[in-house]
Amino acid sequence: MLKGFGDAAVLEIIARHDGDTFRAVYTVRFGKMVYVLHVFQKKSKSGIATPKKELELIRKRLKLAERDHKQWSARGGQA
Repeated sequence: MLKGFGDAAVLEIIARHDGDTFRAVYTVRFGKMVYVLHVFQKKSKSGIATPKKELELIRKRLKLAERDHKQWSARGGQA
């Protein structure tokens, strides 16, 4: 779980490859759908915290996912 998102079930996968660190952030809050909110390479060599800029982008995209899912549900789950 990625902290700071309340009950939004925002999850983070961290993968290390060839000395670099990559992160994928997604939410499973919406029943049958998984929304990938952000995928990025963490470049900071100090600390494990997710940079503030990345967290702000994740928050923005979570709001968009919430809106998209609400509209999708209002259409009866049709594309």
